[in-house]
Amino acid sequence: MAIKIADYLFTRLRQLGVDSVFGVPGDYNLRLLDYVEPAGLHWSGNCNELNAAYAADGYARIKGLSALVTTFGVGELSAINGIAGAFTEKAPIVHIVGTPPRPKQEGRVLVHHTLGDGDYRHFANMAAHVTVAQANLTDPRLIPDQIDWVLKQAMVHSRPVYLEVPDDMPDVFVEAKNLETAIKLESAHQSESEKAALQQVLKKIYNAKQPLIIVDGDTRAMGITAEAEALVRMTGWPTWTTAFGRALINEQLPNVYGMYTGPFGDAVWKQYHDKADLIIILGPHYSDTNTSIFTTLPNPAVSVTFSINTIQIGDITYRDISNKSLQRLIDSLDGSHIPGAVGPPRPVITEKALDPSGCITQKHFWQKANRTSSYGSQTFSLPKNTRLFNAITWLSIGYMLPATLGATLAQRDRTKDDKTRAFLFIGDGSLQMSVQEISTMIREKLNIIIFVINNGGYTIERAIHGRNQKYNDVALWRHTQATSFFGADENHAKHNNFVIRNWGDLEEVVKSENVQGGSGVRVVEVFMERDDVRGALLPLMQARIANGD
Repeated sequence: MAIKIADYLFTRLRQLGVDSVFGVPGDYNLRLLDYVEPAGLHWSGNCNELNAAYAADGYARIKGLSALVTTFGVGELSAINGIAGAFTEKAPIVHIVGTPPRPKQEGRVLVHHTLGDGDYRHFANMAAHVTVAQANLTDPRLIPDQIDWVLKQAMVHSRPVYLEVPDDMPDVFVEAKNLETAIKLESAHQSESEKAALQQVLKKIYNAKQPLIIVDGDTRAMGITAEAEALVRMTGWPTWTTAFGRALINEQLPNVYGMYTGPFGDAVWKQYHDKADLIIILGPHYSDTNTSIFTTLPNPAVSVTFSINTIQIGDITYRDISNKSLQRLIDSLDGSHIPGAVGPPRPVITEKALDPSGCITQKHFWQKANRTSSYGSQTFSLPKNTRLFNAITWLSIGYMLPATLGATLAQRDRTKDDKTRAFLFIGDGSLQMSVQEISTMIREKLNIIIFVINNGGYTIERAIHGRNQKYNDVALWRHTQATSFFGADENHAKHNNFVIRNWGDLEEVVKSENVQGGSGVRVVEVFMERDDVRGALLPLMQARIANGD
């Protein structure tokens, strides 16, 4: 009943649904990496550790857990920005760090990748601020339980965890008995607090006259997306999402309106929200960028909020709430007592006839592209079983491209379908941060269409400050040559790179057979005006222009 530490760890990851591992080789993790593929895991090596962390983040949001392997010091610090983003937006990554062998650490030897002071705990201390659990695997008697505990914490909190594996430990034997029992989260016993909260919620539901539901992004971390959709279906009540909550439920349901943006969206929708007498919020994530600069915060006096471990009703917070509370609410609901609710009218969206030679604008591009960036894609109409990723709170520029890699690979691992495809809309500035991972997409044979919005630099920053400053410019790239440079077959590259400068070009590209039904990585470069923005950015940019900034 003995097993090597590396085999134990990777077996546990496979048991929890991880099929692919991201990372970069380094001298302190090489012996550990020898065990990845023999354990039945796919090694998806990345161009650098930061990109690997972003990819692991995207993978975790689809599969529920991911794994990242880096080397000590230089590697893990390159990844820590991505780990911090996963911590902020609740993506459970198991960050495995290959560290110097125990004798070196115990002797405080001044080896490479250290800070040269003999202290080997600096980097673990840094990681502790952006992970919910940490373990240093140095004692074989404790290691199976340490690994299991850390992995369980990742699942409980839906946040990153940190495992140190000294270079002399991968082939050390430990007890294998734990592997006979799966790591799982037991359904929590229903507390008296939860019973009392649900009784109050039932009364509010039955007495509501103008109710609505808001589905936010933490429903994913709470593991209640299926229950959220069930409530939306059962009540038939008008439902909106946030940017973070988009596509976590089926947005084609007749009572799902789309994303609520308060004063930046439909005025009739805002009137309905303002007059609501019951607002049920599922999985709230109240950052400034997820609430249209705090303008969409629901009225607390009429709100019932399901959060991790709590239900808040008005100004009363009920604690010790399990993640089964929403399902228990649904099971308790008497459909005959649920009041009907007539939502506000939906805006009638008609495609405006555009001059084929006219320049591409944000106002119409996203609607046109929908037939096939964070702010523009908020208006997308999403088919059933589609997931949409937006940068929400951490907002680390460059995140989207590697995250698309990770999410697409996760979906392929999940469905075993090689035809899985993704659409990435990314600005030219953001692309320059992590463009190398196009090569990984090509190597992994993923089907990804990349729309590069070429507007001459950091347009979001221009709207905030420095509209005409050089520091918001970026170097001009030949984007349509990227696939060839990063390893695509020359014939593939020849037929899968497109340029859009006007509406006529867009119409032609969207109808292209290679866009509608092709395969592999395709690049579509879309030229837009430098100061063209939408949503919450529009008044900021208008102020910059008015001030001559």
